[in-house]
Amino acid sequence: MTEQNFPLCSLREGHWFKLICGASFQHLPTIRYLALAYTLAGADCIDVAADPAVISAAQAGIEMATPLIEVAQQQGFAVKARPWLMVSFNDGEDPHFRKAEFEAIACPSNCARPCEAICPASAIVFQSTSPYHPHFTSVSGLTAALPAFSGVLADRCYGCGRCLPVCPIQHISTRSYVSTPQAIAPLVLQSGVDAIEIHTQVGRLDDFQRLWAAIVPYLSQLKLVAVSCPDGEGLLEYLQAIYTIISPLPCALIWQTDGRPMSGDIGIGTTKAAIKLSQKVLGAKLPGYVQLAGGTNHHTVPKLRSLGLLQ
Repeated sequence: MTEQNFPLCSLREGHWFKLICGASFQHLPTIRYLALAYTLAGADCIDVAADPAVISAAQAGIEMATPLIEVAQQQGFAVKARPWLMVSFNDGEDPHFRKAEFEAIACPSNCARPCEAICPASAIVFQSTSPYHPHFTSVSGLTAALPAFSGVLADRCYGCGRCLPVCPIQHISTRSYVSTPQAIAPLVLQSGVDAIEIHTQVGRLDDFQRLWAAIVPYLSQLKLVAVSCPDGEGLLEYLQAIYTIISPLPCALIWQTDGRPMSGDIGIGTTKAAIKLSQKVLGAKLPGYVQLAGGTNHHTVPKLRSLGLLQ
């Protein structure tokens, strides 16, 4: 089996392992480090934002890991080859494609700052000397303090929304963004990515079709297409309509069942929604593979085994 087919083999054998960096996460040093670490850990796929700078950072991390993998393989270790690189697109507003924002100057001086404490990405700071360098920087040999910063570090925020309900004065809002297909698809898909994931929702078939039309010219270079969708009335009919639009495909297809978006680390119970939705989609027997998302955690695999849903 060639190196490029190792991820496909993982799909067929039921042990597909994907790192989700976040469709809105753009902190380049972290992306590069995660790509390096998860390549060495044997990830089959690394999913990042559809941002050329993010793609370059992920590619750099993968490249840094590649010589170490080759050495391990030469020594007889069963180490996987390099992972596929995936980017995420959206055909409309979606919680994965948003950023939190607020004006820190309006925050009460005596606020306990629960937003800062609850943020899983450390994207909210108050009176930091810099978003990247906590204390000082050196310019031409001179050390100087950087200006103070309070608010949301946009490149770290991935839109989970946990800060919204905890703000005592309901001061935090979110800014959603939808990529223009004709503009972003060529820019991203010419960057050497291997796979794409499209986030959609029931009722957006026309929007999906417009995005798909921008992707079609680049299909021949892709090894995988994933469609991520939460539950909703008429879900199975919607997915079937999507399949009619995208078929025939020259590559593998995954239906990503987004049970409860970005909730896996909240508690083990969140996996119930992910499993329930996967059972619904599996029962429809759509062509392609089914991948759980939105609520998955360390409790998911044991629960799937107990239900006989894993090979």
